This record gives sequence, structure tokens and C-alpha cells, in this order.
Amino acid sequence: MSGTKAGGMKAAATNKAKYGKEFYARIGQKGGQNGHTGGFAANPALARIAGAKGGRISRRGPAKKEA
Repeated sequence: MSGTKAGGMKAAATNKAKYGKEFYARIGQKGGQNGHTGGFAANPALARIAGAKGGRISRRGPAKKEA
């Protein structure tokens, strides 16, 4: 029954029986607490610098003029 809707319902019932009815709420809470906006979203200037570096090492080669 693996991968079917019925199997999922059975697994959910098992998890709730083993770990309590708040099992999925706790999982979701952990995910929400872990998520922090970081990386380029926190520093747009850094994103600009990184993009410029990537553009300079492009593998496409120089642009060709059409005749």
C-alpha cells in the first residue's frame, strides 16, 4: 500500500497513535522555527556582486554579431 492515499492515511493514523495527535503540528512548528530569511534575501548588495562574478565567468562565450 506504499505510496497510495489509503497507505498515507494508515501511516498518519499510526504516527498519531505512536506519538500523539499533535504529531504533524509539532513537525510543522519545527520547520517554521528553523526557517530564517538569509542568504541573498538578507543582503542584496552581495547578490549583485555574486551575479557580476557569475556573468564574468560565463561559458557562453562572447556575443556574435549577426550579419
